[in-house]
Amino acid sequence: MGITTFTKNLKTIIRTIKMKKSLLILGLALALFSCNKTEEKESFKTAYIDTSVLMEKYEKFKDEDAKFKVKSQEMGRPLEAKLKAFQSEAANFQQNAQIKGMAWAQQKGAELQQREQQLAMEQDALLRQIQIESDSIRSGLINEVKDYIKEYGKKQGYDYVYGTGDAATILYAKDGYDITDAVLKQLNDEFNASKVATEETAEATETTEEEKK
Repeated sequence: MGITTFTKNLKTIIRTIKMKKSLLILGLALALFSCNKTEEKESFKTAYIDTSVLMEKYEKFKDEDAKFKVKSQEMGRPLEAKLKAFQSEAANFQQNAQIKGMAWAQQKGAELQQREQQLAMEQDALLRQIQIESDSIRSGLINEVKDYIKEYGKKQGYDYVYGTGDAATILYAKDGYDITDAVLKQLNDEFNASKVATEETAEATETTEEEKK
């Protein structure tokens, strides 16, 4: 073998070694990158909340619902009194019609019909008002819970907190990702503590006013 041929072979071997070394470095870099991605996935913290359970079991929802039922009954009492008076007058209409004659019956019948239409309009207006106020209270509570969940997620270090309920967006998740009970317990604990504090303040105010008397 001549010197020229040996030199060429040596250069080829060196290039091959360099190429293999470059591929090894590239492979190592890719491996490290994959490890980092795996670590990122493992450290990714997520959870979900069953919003339908919160709506059903959050004590404040129940409390506000009970209060609004009382309020809606109070709102409906004036109309209820009108309806009872109308029903009583309508029940007596047939008896009076036989006594007072056809002309009176026609006039009174038209009057009762007009009043019935007016009462129906008042009833529709009342139902709309009740629905609007109910939706407003519900929306306010939902927004309040959403804000609470945001703060809860930040404090607990979650990257994402998903919501699922009647319109489910999560088709499957491990049980460990469900934080509904934890959030519900904290919500109820804080609400009940606030409720007790409010009642104690009200009682203290009443006692002070009685003492002044």
